Amino acid sequence: MTLRCGRIRYTNDLPIYAAFDAGAIPYPGTLHADVPARLNAMLLAGELDVSPVSAFAWAQHAGELALLPDLCIGARDDVVSVVLVSQRPPDQLDGERIAVTSESASGANLLRVLLERRYGAHATYEESADPLADAANGRGALLIGDRAIDALLSLPPENVYDLGTLWHEWTQQQTVFAVWAARRDVYDRNPQAVRDCMHALTDAYTWSRSHMEFVLAQAQRAYPRPPGFYEAYYGKLNFTFHFAAQRGLEAFCRELVAIGAIERMPPVFPEAIGVPA
Repeated sequence: MTLRCGRIRYTNDLPIYAAFDAGAIPYPGTLHADVPARLNAMLLAGELDVSPVSAFAWAQHAGELALLPDLCIGARDDVVSVVLVSQRPPDQLDGERIAVTSESASGANLLRVLLERRYGAHATYEESADPLADAANGRGALLIGDRAIDALLSLPPENVYDLGTLWHEWTQQQTVFAVWAARRDVYDRNPQAVRDCMHALTDAYTWSRSHMEFVLAQAQRAYPRPPGFYEAYYGKLNFTFHFAAQRGLEAFCRELVAIGAIERMPPVFPEAIGVPA
């Protein structure tokens, strides 16, 4: 069985997928690149079998999606590519209208958690086709991925708030924005195919750590940045779904319950896929 698999269409996924782009490691499934929100929808609709999905989407649908081990996309503190742009500090945003990208679920809900739970601010969130333009025009805006990096590099730094930094300051926990998940029916029917895909991904990540020059060059070709930017950026991200990342995801889920974004705490226990049943 060849699994249909997703891939996030941002430069933050390159340390995991660059080995496939280089032809260094074969991938045992098909890959579809898209923004996180679209991958979430495709996995839930049965158009994909395995995919990185937003942490929020997994938490919402934990009964339908098997949480997979080893990999995630998050950060120990600064995340760089998930930012709030605002001319007013977060604790002064009660009643404000904030433009949010349609591409993210975890980022938007982390912003809501931070504003409501840390700062006591209840804002109105309005989907925008171009939140970077909104931000440049002085409106509060949430940006993720490469557009968030554009904002960080082009807008006044005092107006750009890294959500990973705000979360870590408040909770002392890591952020987890995306996890890998399989549809529960696919995992139950063919766990070996899921294992094969995840093992290829972890092998690819190991390859990238030994070939960072290739990863950095690929990122620079996709979105040219100042010298040294991508070295620093990838150094801040965390791609390993270890215990500290699992604790961070668990803390995020507790806050999602507290604001009513999800009904109950999902069990943050990845499937044990390392050994065939």
